[in-house]
Amino acid sequence: MAELIRTGDGRRLDVLLSGEGLSRSQAARLIRGGQVRVNGIVVTKPSFLVDSGSEVVATLPEAQEYAAQSEDIPITLLYEDEALAVVIKPAGLVVHPAAGNERGTLVNALLHHLDSLSGIGGQKRPGIVHRLDKDTSGLMLVAKNDRAHLALSQALARRRITKHYLAVVSGRMKGERGRFEGPIARSPRDRKQMAVVPGGRPALTLWRTVRQDERSALVLIRLITGRTHQIRVHFAAAHHPVLGDAIYGHRNLPGAPRLMLHACQLGFDHPISSRPMHFFAPPEASFHAPTEADLLDLMAGFDTEPGPNG
Repeated sequence: MAELIRTGDGRRLDVLLSGEGLSRSQAARLIRGGQVRVNGIVVTKPSFLVDSGSEVVATLPEAQEYAAQSEDIPITLLYEDEALAVVIKPAGLVVHPAAGNERGTLVNALLHHLDSLSGIGGQKRPGIVHRLDKDTSGLMLVAKNDRAHLALSQALARRRITKHYLAVVSGRMKGERGRFEGPIARSPRDRKQMAVVPGGRPALTLWRTVRQDERSALVLIRLITGRTHQIRVHFAAAHHPVLGDAIYGHRNLPGAPRLMLHACQLGFDHPISSRPMHFFAPPEASFHAPTEADLLDLMAGFDTEPGPNG
C-alpha cells in the first residue's frame, strides 16, 4: 500500500492531510479507520491538532475499480509517459463525475484515452491531481499511477509546481503588478460560494497587467496557493471580477463569450525522473493574448514579493 507523508503545522489532522488528490472527507475516513499515524502513534480523531514538525503518515487503501465509465470525448493530450499525462481541458467540461452528473466529464475521457490512472483520487476521481472549474480552460496534470500521484500531490502542497493563468477582468487595474492575499473560506451568506473571510485558509495570488482597455484588462496570474475559486474570489473582492463569471460577477460586466479564465502554464519536476517539465497552452483568440514568447517573459518576471496588495 502507498503512504502519504505530511509534516504537522498546528492544523487539524484531516485538514493537514487533505488537499490535491485527497478530499477532507476521504482524509477523515482514513483517520477514523486507524490508517493514520502521528509520530508513530495511531490517531483516530480527524479534529486532532498536529504539533508543528510532527511526522504524519497515512496508509492509503489499494485502488478500487473505477466507478466512472470510459467515454470517447475529444481532449487534447499534450504529453504522456508511464507516470503522468498533461491535457488541455476545454471550457465547459466538468472534471469528475458527481451525483446527477455521472457522464461527459474529463475523467470519463481520460479513461478512454489513457491506458491507466492512479487510484488515489477514489472511484470517481482517478488520476486527478488538481482540478479546474467547469468553465475554466487549460492545462491539467494527470497521474497514471499511485507513486506519481503521491509525489505530485506533495509537490503541490510544498508549492513546487508553478501554475500561471490568463484572465480578462473588469475595470482598470491599479498599476502593472500586484498581489491579493485575502484568506478564503465558504461564504457566510451563501454556502455554495467561496469568499474572502477572516480566519479562512491563507491564499496568495500574484498578477501582472498584460493589456489594459477602457473597461477591462488582460492579466497574467501566478497562483501561489490553490484554494477553491481562488482567482475568481480574489479578483471579485478587489472589484475586478473575471468577465463571464455568473457566480462572482455582476450584471454590468462587459460582455464575454465564456468565463475568461485559462490555465496557460504548468511547470514541475517529473515525479519519477526529477526532470524539469514545462508546458504552455495558448488561450482562445477571444483573449487577444500576446505571443507565447512574450507571456513567458512576463512569467519569468514574477516573484513572491511583487509589491502591495492590488
